[in-house]
Amino acid sequence: MIRFEDLALFVRTAACGSFSKAARDANLLPGQVSAAIQRLERDLDIRLFARSTRSLRLTDEGERYLPYARDVIDLLHAGRDELRRDDEALTGTLFIAAPSDLGRNIVLPWLGEFRRAHPRLEVRLQLSDQVTDVFRDPVDVALRYGAMVDASFVALPLAPDNRRVLVASPAYIEQCGMPQSLEELKDHSCLLWQMAGRLYDKWVFPTAKGKATVQVKGALACDDADVVRRWAVAGEGIAYKSWLDVRADVLAGRLVIVLPRQPGEPAPLQMICPHRRQFSPAVRQLHGFLKERCEALAGPL
Repeated sequence: MIRFEDLALFVRTAACGSFSKAARDANLLPGQVSAAIQRLERDLDIRLFARSTRSLRLTDEGERYLPYARDVIDLLHAGRDELRRDDEALTGTLFIAAPSDLGRNIVLPWLGEFRRAHPRLEVRLQLSDQVTDVFRDPVDVALRYGAMVDASFVALPLAPDNRRVLVASPAYIEQCGMPQSLEELKDHSCLLWQMAGRLYDKWVFPTAKGKATVQVKGALACDDADVVRRWAVAGEGIAYKSWLDVRADVLAGRLVIVLPRQPGEPAPLQMICPHRRQFSPAVRQLHGFLKERCEALAGPL
């Protein structure tokens, strides 16, 4: 008979890509995970993974079986959640992925507050500006900026009216001057963000005629958006950031808004779930908690 624990470890191993990573997530030894996969393979009489000393990948049979394994686990979790619907004490482990700047400086203290309100709940936070694959990566929910065009998952709004904004430190403006138009951005040191080898040096702004794209340049670039914000505070140049990320710096006077009459590109913040069957009580309560706090921050610029 197939064990639920073996099935769950198969799904997590497929997401992590190795026995050792899956073992760390589950607080087990790699040998225990390997043994669970071997049991499941014997029960199914198929080979789920192709193993070598340097790699671990799903076989064709494993690829075909994976979505069914996920569905079984989701259904079991849904049944458990239904039985606990009237129990306000949240339990289990909630895996959350968030962008670096938002996660470190805004969400991190919020999650501490949320966890103190639900002491039986464990939280695992993954910070990265890489786009999390909520179907393959070991996360329950992911926080993302931008409009969601993929209909294969569910997007729950947190800050739908959030926008990007041009910011620089008072010291930079005093030394280099305040740009008077989007065209003048080309003459300034702009702080650039990159992801997966791509440099985002074309900044987009809504206009009365549609949109304007400005090719900018700068000597500093990083794949961590928190570093870009810190560079801006340090006076290294102009950044184009989410208002949520820089609001506290602007209110404290560490940053000033550049071209305040120029609207920035929309950057709505969403909570992403693979599908509605993963709306556990913890996910539902976390969404309401984060939405309430984001709404308090996303006021007028």
